[in-house]
Amino acid sequence: MADADDVRRIALALPQVTEIDSDGFDFRVGGKGFVWSYPERRAGQPRVIRTDIAVLYVGDEAEKQALLLGEPAVFFTAPGYDGWPLVMLRLAQVDAARLAELVTDAWRMRAPGGLADDSGDLA
Repeated sequence: MADADDVRRIALALPQVTEIDSDGFDFRVGGKGFVWSYPERRAGQPRVIRTDIAVLYVGDEAEKQALLLGEPAVFFTAPGYDGWPLVMLRLAQVDAARLAELVTDAWRMRAPGGLADDSGDLA
């Protein structure tokens, strides 16, 4: 079972990652976000930062749909994320090794040209 501390440890171990000050976690590489806390929005209520759920960059709509359909207990989406290559990940549904794979893949897709290519076998 992974948690926000695991996200932080994994993300900060990757090259050139910065953490943005937030109520949860928010990590970027080359100025581009790749994993952050889910800002849950409910009608008529202020948003709540959920550190038990990560928003994860997945690259494209095909990958997003594959994850959503293949593992609905692990991944979901929400209104406002339609058309964006992002999924929400229930951290409690994955172990640290799976989380490391997902976060590292997201980092690779967002890292500036050459950085991801030079990273070798991360995670």
